[in-house]
Amino acid sequence: MSGDPSIPLGAPVDTAPARRPEPTTLEGRHVRLVPFDAARHSTSLFALSHGPEKEALWAYLSPAPFPDEAAFAAFYGEAAKKADPLLFAIEEADTGRAVGHATYMRIEPAQKVIEVGNILYTPALQRTRGATEAMYLMARHAFEDLGYRRYEWKCNALNAPSRQAAARLGFTFEGLFRQHMIVKGRNRDTAWFSLLDTEWPRAKAAFEAWLAPENVDENGRQLRRLEDIRAGL
Repeated sequence: MSGDPSIPLGAPVDTAPARRPEPTTLEGRHVRLVPFDAARHSTSLFALSHGPEKEALWAYLSPAPFPDEAAFAAFYGEAAKKADPLLFAIEEADTGRAVGHATYMRIEPAQKVIEVGNILYTPALQRTRGATEAMYLMARHAFEDLGYRRYEWKCNALNAPSRQAAARLGFTFEGLFRQHMIVKGRNRDTAWFSLLDTEWPRAKAAFEAWLAPENVDENGRQLRRLEDIRAGL
């Protein structure tokens, strides 16, 4: 390491690697994330993600809508065997029904960088408290249990709902990677977002305040927006 004080260098960092995520269960009040099991989860997820007016769910995901449940189960059976991306099913806490999935991916323990991606939220999960809680549980596990310092979110730059979700959840937009990928024969510019370990305490406090029972009115609606809570901290 250079001893010349005129040369700008980054701050020293603990170089002990983060832990690689393993199949586990992340328990919440509204949802739990569990290792994806095609035999257990495929029937519910296929039914909730296929049919009239549901093709949009697959617009920005790599696989296309599947012709039948057998093809769906075969694809996800293979996906569930991988360590990266590491696939979780999102289950309703009270019913055990699978209503979505998400992964940890592009896992770099030596650099302490990990990404959340391959997110499928069916209509049964969208705009629910469980939808936000699932992302809270995954972020908390990455920072607090596994020791990552950078948590990434990437999406197709044209995917406005995903970009809005990243901002709402507390990620910072970092820019575009132009002509980054070819997906389903089409160009993809990729929008990059990140949440850092130094930012996590504030983001965590906002998540927990938003998820608290006292932030819900008698009709089940949130009283304060997540963004507003975080901005006030």
